[in-house]
Amino acid sequence: MRISSDDLPRHLAKGLGSLYVIHGDALLLAIEAADAIRIAAREAGYSEREVLIAEQHFKWAELRNSAQSMSLFSSRKVVDLRIPSGKPGVEGAQALQDHCDNLNPDTLTLISLPKLESTALKSKWFAALEQHATVISADEIPLNALPVWIAARLKRQEQSADEDTLIFLAQRVEGNLLAAFQEIQKLALLFPAGPLTFEQVKDSVMDVARYDIFKLSEAMLAGDAARYARILEGLQAEGTATVLILWAISEDIRALAKVSCAMQQSGNLAGALRDARVWGVKQKLVERAVRRFSPAFAERALRQAAQIDKLIKGLRKGDVWDELLQLGVRCARTGAR
Repeated sequence: MRISSDDLPRHLAKGLGSLYVIHGDALLLAIEAADAIRIAAREAGYSEREVLIAEQHFKWAELRNSAQSMSLFSSRKVVDLRIPSGKPGVEGAQALQDHCDNLNPDTLTLISLPKLESTALKSKWFAALEQHATVISADEIPLNALPVWIAARLKRQEQSADEDTLIFLAQRVEGNLLAAFQEIQKLALLFPAGPLTFEQVKDSVMDVARYDIFKLSEAMLAGDAARYARILEGLQAEGTATVLILWAISEDIRALAKVSCAMQQSGNLAGALRDARVWGVKQKLVERAVRRFSPAFAERALRQAAQIDKLIKGLRKGDVWDELLQLGVRCARTGAR
């Protein structure tokens, strides 16, 4: 059974299972989920806990031995298995499948994994875990959902804020939930229960957003010029290599050009996306962006990207950051009404 981290408290209130799996790249949500399961286990009488870390040279027989053996002082235990790489290997994959087939009713197994690649999600060992476990996804919260998440966290400490303030706060902590958690807690220390004003939040919260080139490209595809400019400024401040930024932007513009041309010829969007190798989360963004892009505009954007490449290589003069800003903003705003 798959559930989100938000659903976990309601699930635990109904009773404990014998196998839990947490995976995802949001460290805060993963830590909170694991803590909630361990607390519920202690309250249910699981008084012993053994931590196993499956790193290089880990002996997978330890998982079987730990799950089947009890100490003299406890009849129920928690086996806390952590796989930092998310790759158990051949021996580990078989051990996990065997473990699922021989669950001990007096043992609660908690398995912690990072964000998994698509190959791991389709593997036999993960399929076995999904069949027998409660699987909790601890994924990063996207920017458009972050204000609601922040509002819920503020409510826990009997505080609130209006929509504009929540959006402002979300922009300051984007991609960094641990920092968001700390900033929200700081607001509880600084101000009493009740509504928070924009000025209170603005003066108290640091800009702790964690930017990356893929969020930059996402903002361009989504047509959000303001967010594109803000992320680009953050990447510049962090010293991100301009060649990497140009690569990410150019790859998406090139994909848009391919899809746009194919659409003009056949009108088959699904086929055009497939031929351009666009899938997953990015597929929805490209589907929306291609309605704004014409093949002619995409060609001009690619020529501008080629000029920026010459600038990075020192073959022409100019401000590379300014030209990256102009390119992304033009792409974000093209076709806007």
